[in-house]
Amino acid sequence: MKCVQGNAESQGTEMLRILIADDHGLYRRGLRIALEASVSDVTVIEADSMDAVLTILEEGEGVDIALIDLNMHGIISFDVLKEVRESYQNTRFVIVSASRSRADILEALRCGLHGFICKAQSEAEITAAISDVISGRIYVPPLLAKSISEMDFNNTETPPTEQRGTDRHFDVRRLTPRQREVLKLMAEGLSNKEIARRLSIAEATTKIHAGALMRVLGVRNRTEAAVLVKSWMDEDRS
Repeated sequence: MKCVQGNAESQGTEMLRILIADDHGLYRRGLRIALEASVSDVTVIEADSMDAVLTILEEGEGVDIALIDLNMHGIISFDVLKEVRESYQNTRFVIVSASRSRADILEALRCGLHGFICKAQSEAEITAAISDVISGRIYVPPLLAKSISEMDFNNTETPPTEQRGTDRHFDVRRLTPRQREVLKLMAEGLSNKEIARRLSIAEATTKIHAGALMRVLGVRNRTEAAVLVKSWMDEDRS
């Protein structure tokens, strides 16, 4: 889904474009309201999946800040987000997550993302953090300064981890319709350029999807992915 909001009175000025990507509609709306109240001349765009994020980035209108939840539908990992950041270098990417894991925060920074915001932070802290990113700074939450032992006791959430292996029943359910389309065409031996042309999407988007699929399937290359998918299809027919 995509929803664009902005201030009509700000027409004629260059609007800051902020993308909120989260599959929880209530959280998206709450964060949008908070941003529109605290940031001048802002256009807020909403997305509920990584497919929608990539579609918006492809449109070429430009996104200044992308706020992305790691737990949206589809394959999302730090490695995927690193590829997205490298493909869209004019956008600053920030994780907004329920995770309080120190390891997740450090991994986001290692991948070159521009910040990590915890959903448990107050509205004032979150809007201030986004303002920091808008100003060109890298934001990390105050809890990063806590000792590892203290955070281990306080953190009750299992950090998001990238799933690997060949558990097809789990992996296939995780795929979005677009990811399933890309996987099918990969299995047919099409290149990224050919898949992009077939699906009318950017080649960079195809590359991001293909890389994510190979990681989650635990394969080293497209040939292994094709063999794996064909073996699944043969099992289903038998």
